[in-house]
Amino acid sequence: MSPSPTIGSHARMKKETLETTTRTGLRFERFFTARLEAGKTPYDDVQWETRTASIGNDKGTVIFEQRDVETPADWSQTATNIVASKYFHGKPGSPERETSVAQLVERVVDTIAGWGRKDGYFRTSLDAENFRYELAHLMLTQKACFNSPVWFNVGTKETRGYGWVYDELADRVTRLDSGAEARPQCSACFIVSVKDSLESILDLAKTEGMLFKWGSGTGTNLSALREEDAILSGGGRASGPLSFMKGFDAFAGVIKSGGKTRRAAKMVILNADHPDIEQFIWCKAKEEKKAYTLVEAGYDASLDGEAYSSIFFQNANNSVRVTDDFMDAAENDGEWWTKSVVSGQPVKRRKARDLMRQIAEAAHQCGDPGMQFDTTVNRWNPCRNTARINASNPCSEYMFLDDSACNLSSLNLMKFVGPDGQFDVEAFRHAVDTMILAQEIIVDNASYPTEKIGDNSHRFRPLGLGFANLGALLMSMGIPYDSEQGRDYAGAITALMCGQAYLTSSRIAETTGPFPGYAVNEQPFLEVIRMHRDAAGRLNRNNLPTAMSQGAQRCWDEAYESGRAHGYRNAQVTVIAPTGTIGFMMDCDTTGIEPDLALVKYKKLVGGGVIKIVNNTVPQALIKLGYSPAEVENIVTHIDSTGTIEGAPHLKPEHLPVFDCSFRPQNGVRAIHYMGHIRMMAAVQPFISGAISKTINMPEEATVEEVMSAYTESWKLGLKAVAIYRDNSKKVQPLSSGSGKGEKKATSTAAAVAPVEKVVYRPVRRKLPDERRSLTHKFSIGGHEGYITVGMYDDGLPREIFITMAQEGSTISGLMDTLATAISFNLQYGVPLKFLVDKFAHVRFEPSG
Repeated sequence: MSPSPTIGSHARMKKETLETTTRTGLRFERFFTARLEAGKTPYDDVQWETRTASIGNDKGTVIFEQRDVETPADWSQTATNIVASKYFHGKPGSPERETSVAQLVERVVDTIAGWGRKDGYFRTSLDAENFRYELAHLMLTQKACFNSPVWFNVGTKETRGYGWVYDELADRVTRLDSGAEARPQCSACFIVSVKDSLESILDLAKTEGMLFKWGSGTGTNLSALREEDAILSGGGRASGPLSFMKGFDAFAGVIKSGGKTRRAAKMVILNADHPDIEQFIWCKAKEEKKAYTLVEAGYDASLDGEAYSSIFFQNANNSVRVTDDFMDAAENDGEWWTKSVVSGQPVKRRKARDLMRQIAEAAHQCGDPGMQFDTTVNRWNPCRNTARINASNPCSEYMFLDDSACNLSSLNLMKFVGPDGQFDVEAFRHAVDTMILAQEIIVDNASYPTEKIGDNSHRFRPLGLGFANLGALLMSMGIPYDSEQGRDYAGAITALMCGQAYLTSSRIAETTGPFPGYAVNEQPFLEVIRMHRDAAGRLNRNNLPTAMSQGAQRCWDEAYESGRAHGYRNAQVTVIAPTGTIGFMMDCDTTGIEPDLALVKYKKLVGGGVIKIVNNTVPQALIKLGYSPAEVENIVTHIDSTGTIEGAPHLKPEHLPVFDCSFRPQNGVRAIHYMGHIRMMAAVQPFISGAISKTINMPEEATVEEVMSAYTESWKLGLKAVAIYRDNSKKVQPLSSGSGKGEKKATSTAAAVAPVEKVVYRPVRRKLPDERRSLTHKFSIGGHEGYITVGMYDDGLPREIFITMAQEGSTISGLMDTLATAISFNLQYGVPLKFLVDKFAHVRFEPSG
């Protein structure tokens, strides 16, 4: 028998165990837990404490609370709140309710390790135990995290009898019997196909509903549905894809993800040659105008408020799928034809550039649609002999065959920075080994919503390992996000992750065999691996630590050679996911590939509530850049009080780019230019099996032409998909750098041209003449009467107010006088009245009523 491949052996080899083996399996070495004392577990290596997990909304009402939650002492309160409210299993207040992070991690880790032992992944029971310890360590220390469905469902009893599963004895996918062993839904990402029939359309609605219930998101390309007014077989006329989108959207809106308070996630895609493409481009922008009207009329503009719950298409991301032919035509002002779904005949001719501009105009108004570049996607398709790739999941990071699923996980990059301040390459590689093996074990032990998805999951076994905290990592090392060094660093880390993941996949294939669909796709698969490997060879080693650059190249060389010999166990291994909820669980300052949005910001939680997030990475960066502890304290104090690092004492101008964020702070002028986001995506895309979930943040003042440019440059730089968001283009946005309405967070386009060293504003006060026009208005609030007098310029613009309360005490009168004086000074210094109204409208505090 040939020696078993060893996982986790690149750093050091432990002596062979004397345990007798009876079958071929993987050797799994300890790395993180190698120094645990005998009899100790990873849980014993953690200092624990109990806390109250509590989340309140912006009105001061507690919307979730659980007392005596046991959590690692070094986890933040935010992480504790998120885990207890989102992932603890059991009805709150019941004996079955989980009360400890240890219970949660043990439930998931022990279940996965048990599956691995059952399915013969390990050569010995000691190897299985090593894997269990390493996986638990990664979770407890926030080095890695699975996608939400794993935390929702793995190890629970409620998943009995759900969906389709792989039957090893029958070697096929079968319907799970109601009395069968629990088989949880574990994947976050699904791509579901639809055919041009009412039965298929309704099946899609059912499939999506069940996926939302179990905490997952879905994406579908609706281009197979015949266009509006096309003739039906019964003599009627088709209503078109958009009519069915309304129904899909409604189900997504009422079914919360995982039965929790996470929003359901959905992606809708339409090809650029579909006859209904213009309706699709504008559908969300038109609905956004309705929301504007409702908000202006006083309806609640929050995520779950009346305004947005009353309009269509708010529970899905929309993307237009384009080919290189379309983009070339748009570049050269060529023509573009839409084609009938039924006959394939040309329907309407238009200028490709005009259609491209419509896409940009709609995105400029509301952030949708995004764009997906079909030719690029299928150029990197390793299974093209089986089928082409038509769609993605809701966030566009998972792009694979129709009717397929992907379970995600992410690594917290900041946790791999060693005591010397350098990135620990060997620790990172071992973490990749552990997570890829864990995700591979999950594939055949999970259930799937349809027979096709279950079959493709078994036959192709796609995985989605990614990372979070890239922006924080670069900042902590004193490297600007928007810099050549920053992009080289990000590219090398991504190359290291993906190369090691494919190497691990090949080592698993050595003992289990490659994925069943590999043989027919061997030629294109190895071609894509070579494309990845060649890209690794083009990394700029001058900007990288030697261990990182050499490690990345070595991983790809080994992955390719191992794959030639043994194949690969997984058709895909990496994506860059948004890591929203799990990013908070890992205490990440930045999510996915994103830079920090702002040094000080607020997160609105779906279902109510606000969490303030302050960047913890700034002090590390300042120390790395050579500032003294006293200087660091002064700079951080400045950020706390102003919300920006600009103007901070001691800070050198050349260090400002290190702290640039997506949003321009209220009291600052700097931000990352939108091309900085796109270039970062382009730096890592060659090292990703799938794609990248990333929003290109654009300033409020960005033009339609700039949106067109962002989309075009994304295509030219080789991205598979892109979405933009122009700041304040929607009346509501879940993440902001301020806690109130109307506060400006827009990025600065000019910041990309040249750093602004010093900007001095000299405000000018325009006083009212001694004699001025005025208007007095009587009001009554809760039975308390008062009068407001507005003084105006000759042109009728209000510039002064007085407020008089009838029969009120000195305290209330004094407060109202102070408020009136403050507003008057703001008006006289040129602050628009609308901004003040937006700021103070709907303010509520105690005592009220």
